[in-house]
Amino acid sequence: MKMKKNIFTAFAAAVLFTGCVNLDLAPLSEGSSENWFTNEQEISYALNALYDPDLWYSECSRLFHTDRWSDDWNQRTQLYEFVGGTLESTTGHVTNAWAQHYKAIARANTILYSLNKAKETMTEEKIAQYAGEAKFFRACFYSYQIFLFGDIPYYTEYISLEDAYKIGRTDKYYILEQIYKDFDDAAAVLPDSYSGIARPTKGAALAMKARTALWFNDWQTCATAAKACMDLGAYSLHPSFREFFLSKTKTSPELIFALPCSNELGIHAYGEASTKSFCPRNNGCTSVAQPSWELFFAYPCTDGKFVWESPLYDPANPFANRDPRCAETFVEFDKEFMDYIYNPRVGATTTLKVSTGQQVKNVDSKIGSKDCSYNGMMLKKHVDEEWTDDLLTDAPIRIMRYGDVLLMYAEAMMEMGKADQAVLDATVNALRARAYGVAVDSQAYPHMLAGDQGQLRRLLRNERRIEMAWENRRWYDLIRWRLCDDALTRPVYGLPANGDRTANEKTGYWLFPKDFRPQMLPSSLIDLSDIENYKTYFTINVKRAFVPREYLHPIPLNERVVCPNLTQNPGY
Repeated sequence: MKMKKNIFTAFAAAVLFTGCVNLDLAPLSEGSSENWFTNEQEISYALNALYDPDLWYSECSRLFHTDRWSDDWNQRTQLYEFVGGTLESTTGHVTNAWAQHYKAIARANTILYSLNKAKETMTEEKIAQYAGEAKFFRACFYSYQIFLFGDIPYYTEYISLEDAYKIGRTDKYYILEQIYKDFDDAAAVLPDSYSGIARPTKGAALAMKARTALWFNDWQTCATAAKACMDLGAYSLHPSFREFFLSKTKTSPELIFALPCSNELGIHAYGEASTKSFCPRNNGCTSVAQPSWELFFAYPCTDGKFVWESPLYDPANPFANRDPRCAETFVEFDKEFMDYIYNPRVGATTTLKVSTGQQVKNVDSKIGSKDCSYNGMMLKKHVDEEWTDDLLTDAPIRIMRYGDVLLMYAEAMMEMGKADQAVLDATVNALRARAYGVAVDSQAYPHMLAGDQGQLRRLLRNERRIEMAWENRRWYDLIRWRLCDDALTRPVYGLPANGDRTANEKTGYWLFPKDFRPQMLPSSLIDLSDIENYKTYFTINVKRAFVPREYLHPIPLNERVVCPNLTQNPGY
């Protein structure tokens, strides 16, 4: 589907006034609630406006938006509000998330309210489809709101300005049931697929219902919706894990729902400032943020064992013998990436520019630039050459993929004590086989085996972490698992001073000590604290300071000023 910004802008201007102001005039030359929604084209434009990335604030405010609040993230000495314990009712993220999601809800409500105007120009089947799309969008945005804020104002029709001032908070579990109903209504009328366009489908409604249920630990609903999506037979895993995340992959049998972008039309996935932050300095970028050491150690070895238990782990070559997804998420040391050999060792004053065969100054090492990666790591997942030509990318903004559906189904079945070997083979082992490039029934990769629920919970949580890394899913998982108190109060570790690194490099163990082994807690979190016994191998870049009240966002202050019935969440 092609979109243009003017569709978003024109439609926003038309809709923002509906429900708040009763207009005496409806000029025929202007788009308004009085003369819009009378034919299929106008309704299609209105639905197109709901793809605006600004409305999907919790996913698209900035590149890797919620990953910044997780233990998968390392950004020099910077902390964002959430992990700094400073989230407040006036924080920009809080007010923007509330406003953008409600703007989207209002637009979806407007479409549903107005569809009867088009009955004379559209078939009943097309009206039902468009109603299903509007309900899909409304359900998505309400699901974000109740996850972030808990009990919230809930409405499905127009409300006057006077009524808006009086509205209070509705129990989130009541809203959850209405969200389920909207997704069910959408799934009942939406097609399994479209030809060449990216509108919501039956599978998207089922998958997003499963995700919403997962957020609220509603395991049976999650499992049922995820399995229904799987049984459609409309989706499969992309053959290559790496290729799926490249900018060139606009469509895929794994992609269930995305916001389409186009550099040609001026609809960019992310702006210059975002992409520049995640590319190597050798490519003229800033490498501001990197995947964390905690995430690095979450990837097991090729024998299926973790680094603290596997004889295959080599601290002098920590990428060797690791799950292939490790080297597809992190840039591997001494390997080519975007035309340069990536070598962050302090002694690497130069590096090879592959296309010319020349040694050049290495600004991805601290000896070449003090602002290069603070933990030696570099992001590979998502990043490709398209990011560096003009620092713009039009990769689709991926909201839901089939791999996530498989993991949701596995987790829900595990929590209900039903994750037998057939479930694991159809989900986790399918993902592992794809990573290793072999068939599911092959013995060339480590299979996850059914067993004790506690152990399986730990393994499935970790599998979700490494498969979905840097896809805006980790923070939601930490919230719903109630692990922020531990995960986000641990320090962020990074490289020590140059002098210590020079001494370490001479031993052959330049990044991690020979004898250092992290541990995995029963909760599935990676514990790096033992590295503090090796004083020359680390520095604490910054200390996190999550506070428990942040399991829910505060209700924005400006909303409570105009709506006194909006009570505040505890602790704010």
